[in-house]
Amino acid sequence: MSASSDKPELAAKDFKSDQQVKWCPGCGDHSVLVQVQKVLAALGARREQTVFVSGIGCSSRFPYYMATYGFHSIHGRAPAIATGVKCANPDLDVWVVTGDGDALSIGGNHILHTIRRNVGLKIILLNNRIYGLTKGQYSPTSEFGTRTKSSPTGSIDHPIHPVSIAIGSEITFVARTVDVDVQHVQYVLRRAAAHKGTAFIEVYQNCQVYNANAYGWATDRETKGDNVVYLEHGKPLIFGKNRDKGIRLNGDVPEIVALNQVSPDDLIIHDEKAADPSMAFRLARMLHPEFPEPLGVFRAIEKPVYEKLLMDQIDAERAKRGPGRLEKLFRSGSIWEVAETGAA
Repeated sequence: MSASSDKPELAAKDFKSDQQVKWCPGCGDHSVLVQVQKVLAALGARREQTVFVSGIGCSSRFPYYMATYGFHSIHGRAPAIATGVKCANPDLDVWVVTGDGDALSIGGNHILHTIRRNVGLKIILLNNRIYGLTKGQYSPTSEFGTRTKSSPTGSIDHPIHPVSIAIGSEITFVARTVDVDVQHVQYVLRRAAAHKGTAFIEVYQNCQVYNANAYGWATDRETKGDNVVYLEHGKPLIFGKNRDKGIRLNGDVPEIVALNQVSPDDLIIHDEKAADPSMAFRLARMLHPEFPEPLGVFRAIEKPVYEKLLMDQIDAERAKRGPGRLEKLFRSGSIWEVAETGAA
């Protein structure tokens, strides 16, 4: 995250644009917007060095509400456009804000290739398991059997899971949080901002109009303790309203155990820096209601970033061949002239 000591310190309000926020009351997008603004201010981000790129959907209004540079692009293509921005100017801090439909339906191809390249982007995927902007059709993350206007008898599509997709695409940083847990949202945003390479954050959030209470099990104060487990590097997986349950491996399968029946050493010790992503993927497959769903950082490893490798190639070629001329490039290779002929 870029910062400058010769500029006045900014507050969260300095990252708010003059545009009226038009999300529905109670939408989780409001919370994420506020936390992003707070985190950028706290990190000393420079507005002129910060870019937000989005695709299409409710979440994709995000750039309008940020007093930074922004690009409201086209459906599913935000990662591709953001890759171009980052490669053209690697010094920029480039964020992508997308939704479950925008990123994982029409944009599925773009997002997985962005991830495998390890482009230095920070991707926030707001997952409400529904198409909100187009009035409530089921999305790629909607649960099997979801009844909507486009699936009145229940969706027969099996959902995909964003964290699993990211890990399977060789992500170097992936985390999950939930919109109402604002301190945790800020924590994963800070971690993502500091990461070199692609950082992917899935945010569980409700659509109050078309999919209200989609994550009630993870947000209700009375039940969330038994339904989520917070991942902390180097610490065992312990959860429960009374912190009395844990997760261990039975062979290679996770299972829930009571802490008064096992030693803490028997539990899974979370290692976000493991080179092998197998355990991170296994944790991503722990789904409610069979398991408590993990929140936090699943994986955080280092790998060469795409834009640095690209710039190294360009610099090496310039050192050998000189800076080059665009006109010469246009006129090189196979060319031909079209001569004017007489009228037929």
